[in-house]
Amino acid sequence: MIRVCNLYKEFKSGIINKNIVKAVDDVSFEIKEGKTLGLVGESGCGKSTLSRLILRLIESDGGKIYFNERDISNYDFSQMRDLRKEMQIIFQHPDSALSPKKTIYGSLVEPLKIHKLYEKNKAREYISEYLSFVGLSEEILNRYPHQVSGGQIQRVALARVLLLNPKFIILDEPTSMLDVSVQAQVIQVLKKAQKQFNITYLFISHDIDLVKEVSDEVAVMLDGKIVETIEAKELYKSAKHAYTKELIENFNNF
Repeated sequence: MIRVCNLYKEFKSGIINKNIVKAVDDVSFEIKEGKTLGLVGESGCGKSTLSRLILRLIESDGGKIYFNERDISNYDFSQMRDLRKEMQIIFQHPDSALSPKKTIYGSLVEPLKIHKLYEKNKAREYISEYLSFVGLSEEILNRYPHQVSGGQIQRVALARVLLLNPKFIILDEPTSMLDVSVQAQVIQVLKKAQKQFNITYLFISHDIDLVKEVSDEVAVMLDGKIVETIEAKELYKSAKHAYTKELIENFNNF
């Protein structure tokens, strides 16, 4: 479903002495259809930059991105707009995921209008079905984001994505701002959605234990590079790279 080949992105920092930071440095991986690749690493290692490169939210300085065997590396704005409903992202902060000026219904109906999937007489019923799927009732539609919890907002964000029937979703630290019990609820909904709709995930987190739980394979990122990729079930007993072992040790000692 997703194949990334030698992806590269650098940024310049400093006003006088320009320093080049290799945010993503020759990264390659693939994710099979219906599977989850977990991407783990400390803050600042390049995980979020990589996710935005894959979705072409920022431009790379080199490399190729293939989606469903299509090379999308040089797609223009119009081509990417048509593809957006198939490639979606859920961000880390639920409190900034929705417009504070719109009701939940307004935020959910917007992508349907953008992608020309809106049918006035059917929209509310269609949206309610997906709300029910993520464990929310229809009554939430008339509320504003400040009137619901962070866990509810994150499930609304997931419903908004699922409305478009995407094939691939990037989950960028989707539970890090939630308490443990709510995290578990959101993870269960994500697993249910993947199973029912055959969605492919890139699950990004600094929590190596969570990544192991939700992923089929785990890629470990350090200083813009993927230093090791390993089957999730083998992670704790077969990790070879020193940094991977350090992450595991630090988590177990936490």
